Amino acid sequence: MTDIDGSKSVGALDRIEEIIAYVEQAKAVPMSRACKVDRAEMIAMLEELQNELPGDLRRAEAMLQERDKIIDAGEREAERIITEGETEHARLVSRHEITVSAEHEGNRIIAEARGEAQRLRDEVDEYVDTTLANFEQFLHRALSGVERGRDKMHTLREIGTFAPSPQEPVEEEKPLPQL
Repeated sequence: MTDIDGSKSVGALDRIEEIIAYVEQAKAVPMSRACKVDRAEMIAMLEELQNELPGDLRRAEAMLQERDKIIDAGEREAERIITEGETEHARLVSRHEITVSAEHEGNRIIAEARGEAQRLRDEVDEYVDTTLANFEQFLHRALSGVERGRDKMHTLREIGTFAPSPQEPVEEEKPLPQL
């Protein structure tokens, strides 16, 4: 993801992937599915993710506003084309010797304008649908990653503290923070 100033930034999906990689690389507890993670580091990573999500949501809202602008511009252009077609139609009809051909030509221009307006609407709808589908996938992956992280944290909480190895000093048991 690149910011407005052109610099590289880490997005919410990248942050989720970092958290998953961190948990996957954590030291395993022997004879258990559990692992040891630095609580403060995990909380810091999750807080960074939490801070990034509102920005992603604002970008999605900006995309929707852009979609509305594109639709409005397309409708204005369609109205302009239709108005031109109707004006041209009226001008041609007013000429007595070409009334029949003018009527056909005006109808053709109006139909062409309406077809062009519909084509523009269809293109905008397709663009917006694709963009929203991509954003929906992004949100789904983000939520899945958060859910996996929370499940791992709950598993660690259920296991409780681990018996220290003979080389490790004994630390006082501290409760996990509530999310």
